[in-house]
Amino acid sequence: MRTRYRMERRTLLTGGTALVLSAVAGARVPLAQTLDKVSFQTNWRAQAEHGGYYQAVAAGIYRRHGIECEVRMGGPQQNPAQLLLAGRVDFIMSNGFQALNYVRENLPFLTIGAIMQKDPQVLMTHEGNGINSFEDMKGRPILIGAAGRVTYWPFLRAKFGFTDEQIRPYTFNVGPFMADRMAIQQGFISSEPYAAEQAGAKPKVFLIADAGYQNYQTTIDVSRRMVTEKKEVVQRFINATMEGWTAYMKGEDVGAANAAIKRDNPEMDDAKIAYAVRVLNSAGIVTSGDAQQLGIGAMTDARWQSFYESMRDVSLYPAGLDFKRAYSLEFVNKRVGLA
Repeated sequence: MRTRYRMERRTLLTGGTALVLSAVAGARVPLAQTLDKVSFQTNWRAQAEHGGYYQAVAAGIYRRHGIECEVRMGGPQQNPAQLLLAGRVDFIMSNGFQALNYVRENLPFLTIGAIMQKDPQVLMTHEGNGINSFEDMKGRPILIGAAGRVTYWPFLRAKFGFTDEQIRPYTFNVGPFMADRMAIQQGFISSEPYAAEQAGAKPKVFLIADAGYQNYQTTIDVSRRMVTEKKEVVQRFINATMEGWTAYMKGEDVGAANAAIKRDNPEMDDAKIAYAVRVLNSAGIVTSGDAQQLGIGAMTDARWQSFYESMRDVSLYPAGLDFKRAYSLEFVNKRVGLA
């Protein structure tokens, strides 16, 4: 049976039982009332990059907002978007590309929040090998996975003159990287550099977002039907989620959340989690940009427009796509968690 976070019992959204509240940041509901039950599907095995959701469960934040949330752990055999389309889950963890895909394919789903203001995707190489910028990578072999070839690679190709001839297969381990001091490979800022360090390397990391790559990552997607029929429940879920993320990124009483992450994914340990949280904070992955003024989860029309146009210009999306249908700003930008 697939591993699941059982601190709050699984059940699908039932609705109709919650007291009516104003959909405003920080709203609370009495613990004695019946909780609205929702399910949230992550995009991979439990890790610190999912910590805010685990924190909102473990610290009782969802319950204080009248929500009983089941966090379902993802993995290599799962496709969160397919689960959402099939109606098997209420919310999923996704990204900006999926939101634009909904519009292109005329599907009734959208993004309502973006946890990561910066996509954590990096290219990394070894310190001391003369590669000190993206420009220095031009013409050099780079280990890139299939997903990267249709997301960030066209951006790098257009901005830095990379060519498809540079691409080498990425096997999702650091063996080839460790064997070649001139190697360049993809990774996430909170994961592959740590693995390389543990193997004895001194990785030099280049965050693609800092070069102007605008993709929102770790977004929250939902059906238009749920937004219409359960708007107040959706708002409370978002408020609680952002409170959970605010506490987790600050390290406020996160022991129970981290224990749940390790229970769901035994490959995680305290050192990996601590490293991930540290680099997520230092690189501003969650709390930079618009999130500093609007709260974690922030999104803006200007950012979405910039992302769409940059991807249109590299032929990933057609001209004239109604990109504003990909998202809603209704539930975020309420300064949840800010002093």
